Amino acid sequence: MSKSYLLGALHDGFEAKHTYRIAQKHESYVRDLAEMIRNLGYRAWVYKEGTSRNVYIVEFSKSVLTGVEVFSNQDKIDYIRGYFDAEGSVPLNGSRMYIYFCQKNRKDLEEVKMFLEELGIICGAVHNPSRKKDPDYWRFFLSCKSYSDFAKKIGSRHPVKQNILKMVI
Repeated sequence: MSKSYLLGALHDGFEAKHTYRIAQKHESYVRDLAEMIRNLGYRAWVYKEGTSRNVYIVEFSKSVLTGVEVFSNQDKIDYIRGYFDAEGSVPLNGSRMYIYFCQKNRKDLEEVKMFLEELGIICGAVHNPSRKKDPDYWRFFLSCKSYSDFAKKIGSRHPVKQNILKMVI
């Protein structure tokens, strides 16, 4: 795991005064993130949010990502993987297979799409599925021709998405 991965995963995170927090319902994923941060030489802690919610948080110092920029192809792969684990999706119910990314920040989404295309992954257009319902919600799908390439080149560290992508290869 790299700092680029964390930067991508942070798209589903929160920024506090001195820390970042990433929330997930999959405790094992949050614990894996904490372990990865510790392996980078930083502190990270995990806790459950509230008593009745199944939401787990990994919190870590902002200093972990100070000055991190995405330049190399490996940085782009790691960043996209983190972004996908935070903001990407695959069907969980056995419906038709699709892979997509979604985000409120269109500029961020356009950057991910550009990185994917630089890596040879075919993507559809960034679009708003319903301006009436949410004018600031954007997404794009991957071409079915690129599912296998995506699974091999990018993959996932998220326990559920990882298993689904394994079936694509």
